[in-house]
Amino acid sequence: MPSTIPHIVLPTAEALAEDAAQRFARAASDAVQEHGEFVVALSGGATPRGLYARLAAPPFASTVPWSRVRVLWGDERCVAPDQAASNYRMAREALLDHVSIRAENVHRIRGEDEPVAAAKAYERTLRTVLRGAPIDLVLLGLGDDGHTASLFPGAVDVPDGEAWVVARYHVAASQWRVTLTPVLINAAAEILFLVSGEGKAAIVHRVLEGPRRPQELPAQLITPAGGRVLWLLDAAAARGLEARG
Repeated sequence: MPSTIPHIVLPTAEALAEDAAQRFARAASDAVQEHGEFVVALSGGATPRGLYARLAAPPFASTVPWSRVRVLWGDERCVAPDQAASNYRMAREALLDHVSIRAENVHRIRGEDEPVAAAKAYERTLRTVLRGAPIDLVLLGLGDDGHTASLFPGAVDVPDGEAWVVARYHVAASQWRVTLTPVLINAAAEILFLVSGEGKAAIVHRVLEGPRRPQELPAQLITPAGGRVLWLLDAAAARGLEARG
């Protein structure tokens, strides 16, 4: 049956990036008006890169209140920040180097450090930055295996305790990751999934319309009780969804 999870289908990846940029800008403006700053957790991956490139261009490069933006990351590979695999490097090159954001407002995960220590240090950073408030916006993607952030199938404790940040070893990639947990993600004021491409159609169908199996499909763990979640899909990624009546 058709999914009851809120989602919007855009015709192309470019239209998805434009729609997401408008939502980002609106969320930033609202947060700054309400409490003086906008705290966003960025995602890695190809689809968010399109959003970041759009935000780095007019009009968003000058109209988003970048001096009031604090940047976090949803996850990071345990590599140095200058490595090609670094989510921080991707966001810096695609977005942060092109807008007037304050250096002290960019809070990266130290992927070059020992993973467990990096996770604990990042949680301390987040508790200082957030001061008990929720993250205003969390951006997420979706992997071919149903993972989101660095929450991978078979490696997710349900529930994930009280930790905000944990280190996870990704067996398939033989790599450590540091990731936010569902505890913190689900507490966000707004969560935006960005998914594009025909290669994601099957997994989008399983996550949004299939049985709830969060151990197999960790993206299904993202079910905020008080916040808002929205999936932005391009037409190719939404191809496997049943039509809504």
